[in-house]
Amino acid sequence: MFNFPLFLDTLPAIFRAAIVTIELTFAACLVSLVVGTASAMLQLSGSRIGYGISRAYVSLMRGTPLLVQLLVVAFGLPLIGVRGQPFLAAALAIGLNSGAYVTEILRAAMMAVPAGQVEAADTIGMPRAVSFIRIVLPQAVFAALPALTLELTIVLKSTPLASIVAVTEMTYTGVLIQSRVYSAIEVFMPIAAIYVAIAVALARLSRTLEHRFQGLRPV
Repeated sequence: MFNFPLFLDTLPAIFRAAIVTIELTFAACLVSLVVGTASAMLQLSGSRIGYGISRAYVSLMRGTPLLVQLLVVAFGLPLIGVRGQPFLAAALAIGLNSGAYVTEILRAAMMAVPAGQVEAADTIGMPRAVSFIRIVLPQAVFAALPALTLELTIVLKSTPLASIVAVTEMTYTGVLIQSRVYSAIEVFMPIAAIYVAIAVALARLSRTLEHRFQGLRPV
């Protein structure tokens, strides 16, 4: 039988943990987008060294489990003097893992932008770096929005792994509560609903951006 008083009692702790989950998702997504964009740029820079660095990064991140990467980052940070930062370790590990997939998403989108636009920018003397930032990147990001939204949703669903390095995010909080009250439905039902709400919010934000920047579609 559903225990409604227990359900109400657990909500404050779950909502506090949900804030941690949202913050972790935002931080990891920021790392993912920054690193993924830089990596995609290296692949298309024309530099063999840059291309090799990017491909090595993508292969490493896609070829090893996220859990292993999380442990490597968590135990590696103290070696460079960063101690007691489990949130930072989780955000970096999840973000770097996702960045490899963002690299491939953005690389494909950048290659879809007509080369004639860059050539036109060259003819008027615009530096290649400037034309890339002002012409190629905005169109590529717009074209990749659906795939990027899916990847950022995967980042959200990866955050429970942060409990391995003692980040008390939403799922871990639910496990702790369930081990104390010996009841799961009342605890994990609101947790599942919050995950869905965050994912829906990301999808709606993506659609809003698509409608707002419709003119950036590559032609």
